[in-house]
This record gives sequence, structure tokens and C-alpha cells, in this order.
Amino acid sequence: MTLTRILSIVFLVSALGLGYLLYKSVDDVMQQEKLIAATEARIIEKLQMLRDAQIAYLASNGQYAGSWDELKKFIQDGKIWIVQRTETTKLLEYGKEEITVTLDTLGSVMVMDSLFNERRYPNFNLENLHIVPGSGGKQFEFFADKVERTQRQIPVFEIRDPDPMNPKRRLNNKEKALRIGSRTDSSTSGNWE
Repeated sequence: MTLTRILSIVFLVSALGLGYLLYKSVDDVMQQEKLIAATEARIIEKLQMLRDAQIAYLASNGQYAGSWDELKKFIQDGKIWIVQRTETTKLLEYGKEEITVTLDTLGSVMVMDSLFNERRYPNFNLENLHIVPGSGGKQFEFFADKVERTQRQIPVFEIRDPDPMNPKRRLNNKEKALRIGSRTDSSTSGNWE
């Protein structure tokens, strides 16, 4: 064998090895991004469930649930009242209108049957509702309180992922971590919307 032939074989094997390493590094990044996207989709679904539960709790109790135990008990045993609202308008003198609103309670449904039924969430597990998917058992950060706005106390809540998997969400002290609600404002929206 000549030196040229030996060098050609060495360079070919080196090129194939480098090509494989390049392919593997790109594939690893793509797989990690897919894993992050799938995990964040599961986290968002849970946050939406928690938002629905908190909104129902507010409608029933006039404030948000202050702890996981309160929220779980409400989901398991609580009721959502079905209320019919009717308005009648009466025309008065000089084009003025008088509106009369009538509220009639028609009945109630269980929270579990209404918000978390098997048709809507086939794999719903109340015991794991407060666990962040893909975190190894970490719980969502939970905050509920009242803040003063224009001399009125308004209820607020925030539920947040404590340790985001996505490196972009970890920047600046995890300020972009997936969350719903706000600690300072009357908001029930998520920061992904």
C-alpha cells in the first residue's frame, strides 16, 4: 500500500466519523426541542385545568382557593350553580330605558362532572394535578390573595412552573416560566397566549 492510499482511507474514515458526529449533534438538539415542546404542551394543559378550577371556585366562593387542598376539595366535592339571567327593558318617557335583571337558580352540577369529566380529560388524575409534568415530582408554585385596586379588594392568583425545562424560560430569574394569573392584577390569562 502506498502512502496516498493509506491517507485516503484515514481521511475517509475521519470524514465519515465527523459526519456522523455532526448528524448526531443536530439530531440531539432536535430531539431535545421536541421533548421541550411536548412537555410544555402538557404543562399548559394542566395550567388550563387549574385556571378553570380557580374560575369556578371564584364564582362559587367569591375568592380564589388559597391552597392546593382547598382547590382539590372543591374539584372533588364542589358544585357549580346553573343560573339563568333574564333582562327586561321598559321604555320610559323621553327615550329613557329601565332594565330589570332577574337571576333564577336552576340547579347545580358537580365540578368533577362538569369541568373534569372523562370525555374532556380521559386521563385526569386529581392527586397529580399540582405536579408539574416532566419535572420529577415538583409542584407548581401556588399564590392566591387579594390586592387593593381603587379602594376595593380584588382577588388574584398565580400558578407557575417553578423550574422550566426550556433554557429560554429560565433567563432573568425564570421570569418567562409558564404561568397563569398574576400576583398584582386581576388576570386569568396564561403567558403563552
